[in-house]
Amino acid sequence: MACLLETPIRMSVLSEVTASSRHYVDRLFDPDPQKVLQGVIDMKNAVIGNNKQKANLIVLGAVPRLLYLLQQETSSTELKTECAVVLGSLAMGTENNVKSLLDCHIIPALLQGLLSPDLKFIEACLRCLRTIFTSPVTPEELLYTGPDHQTILFNHGAVQNIAHLLTSASYKVRMQALKCFSVLAFENPQVSMTLVNVLVDGELLPQIFVKMLQRDKPIEMQLTSAKCLTYMCRAGAIRTDDNCIVLKTLPCLVRMCSKERLLEERVEGAETLAYLIEPDVELQRIASITDHLIAMLADYFKYPSSVSAITDIKRLDHDLKHAHELRQAAFKLYASLGANDEDIRKKIIETENMMDRIVTGLSESSVKVRLAAVRCLHSLSRSVQQLRTSFQDHAVWKPLMKVLQNAPDEILVVASSMLCNLLLEFSPSKEPILESGAVELLCGLTQSENPALRVNGIWALMNMAFQAEQKIKADILRSLSTEQLFRLLSDSDLNVLMKTLGLLRNLLSTRPHIDKIMSTHGKQIMQAVTLILEGEHNIEVKEQTLCILANIADGTTAKELIMTNDDILQKIKYYMGHSHVKLQLAAMFCISNLIWNEEEGSQERQDKLRDMGIVDILHKLSQSPDSNLCDKAKMALQQYLA
Repeated sequence: MACLLETPIRMSVLSEVTASSRHYVDRLFDPDPQKVLQGVIDMKNAVIGNNKQKANLIVLGAVPRLLYLLQQETSSTELKTECAVVLGSLAMGTENNVKSLLDCHIIPALLQGLLSPDLKFIEACLRCLRTIFTSPVTPEELLYTGPDHQTILFNHGAVQNIAHLLTSASYKVRMQALKCFSVLAFENPQVSMTLVNVLVDGELLPQIFVKMLQRDKPIEMQLTSAKCLTYMCRAGAIRTDDNCIVLKTLPCLVRMCSKERLLEERVEGAETLAYLIEPDVELQRIASITDHLIAMLADYFKYPSSVSAITDIKRLDHDLKHAHELRQAAFKLYASLGANDEDIRKKIIETENMMDRIVTGLSESSVKVRLAAVRCLHSLSRSVQQLRTSFQDHAVWKPLMKVLQNAPDEILVVASSMLCNLLLEFSPSKEPILESGAVELLCGLTQSENPALRVNGIWALMNMAFQAEQKIKADILRSLSTEQLFRLLSDSDLNVLMKTLGLLRNLLSTRPHIDKIMSTHGKQIMQAVTLILEGEHNIEVKEQTLCILANIADGTTAKELIMTNDDILQKIKYYMGHSHVKLQLAAMFCISNLIWNEEEGSQERQDKLRDMGIVDILHKLSQSPDSNLCDKAKMALQQYLA
């Protein structure tokens, strides 16, 4: 019998809960505003820590009514605040609760609430928004971090409405406003240019930000203010040599890198500083000599500390958690510091065990640390001296080739960029890299869907082919294939096209090499040259193509491929009379190589070109106001007179 009674009892309890929940919802519709307020307060107390009650209220339609009351102009500020608190509490329930709130368009209502002059209401709206945005079910596009979202906020008066909050008596409100400005200004010139001229109580925003990053202010405020000024500077709204950057923002960020700061602050400080100085060599130089920054950053690699030396388990957990972030931040900042200046690169490499640390970083478990280590190495690889010394001593090419075998695209892009430097003619690493199968790897990169990888693949091959032996050139052509070469020459990305032409130019250098390559690939190469010269391409592309023709014309047997191709000869003639001097000069090189009278068959070639009217054009060019073109034309005419 007891078993038979269990089900009715459960139904009775459920009915009571539902009835109780309905009572809360019904009170939201009471005509007496005071009773509505009390009803919302009672609802708030009922839902705290009670997910079942939250779910019931959502099912019974509480959310639309709460949002209506929150947005009504006739609602008291206290009622609006309590509604926002209840909605925030509902959002703290299950993921389904958050989905229901999003379906009711809660975000626009809460954002509108931020325009209120009442700080308690603003705080309640912000708390609710934070809860919703930290939920995994909230769609990413609702986060106002991209340029489009920044523009939406900007167009709806966010700057003007948030600016006055910077003078609020509440520290929390000031900080939220500051954080909002840092998000709005990030990589956004439109917002940043506006912020520079915003006045708050007679003071310009940058001046307020500078005051907020002074040493006597809380660290969180100093860091966020420095971010605002950094983002405005990078967006072009503040000059890099402005005192607020050189004397205030940069020193503040360097301070954040010191041992005295918490690990989180050191990470944020280093990453922001890296972003600030990345494009500006003068800021890099100033940062490198401020508070021994380069040596200071070496300390970032000393976490976690020795486990045996730590008795505090919490501290050990803290150190382990931040070890990756610290190394990543240090690598990023070293990469920015060494981007342009040879002396700074030397100082970085001479820092204790630095090359060993970077090489170790290439095989870290964390993708972010690996990426930052590769960026740091790429920055240092711009030094001819270091390529010949430190990079060779540490056989950097070995871990780099390992990274290139299997890595995400973002790492591959930087790693392949660095490989381009290691394959330069003067680099001692070039030969061992070639022997380790680099040709196949790079030819594979040229087939990537990522244009940056295609560029780097072909760029590295171009460097590899420069003054290379015939065997290496043959390997490149064989691995790349003529079909792939054609695809690259018709690539929609201009950089890919230019580097492919550069590769062809390097392959077709040294007479025996030119003749050998043209004897096997001549037909296809001449076809490609014709297509480019006939196509809609810019001056640089056509100049490179004419230079390739000039190289072909320098071959002993290869030049006949030009002389027997009337279409190509007409194109050379056309470009000799072009309005752009660069193209005229490139065409002149072709003609000079074809008519050089010390070579066999020069008389027949000269006669044919004379019949085409080339000599007449040379006479005209010998009167050119461009001295270089004039000299080249006179030199060519002498070949006819000799």
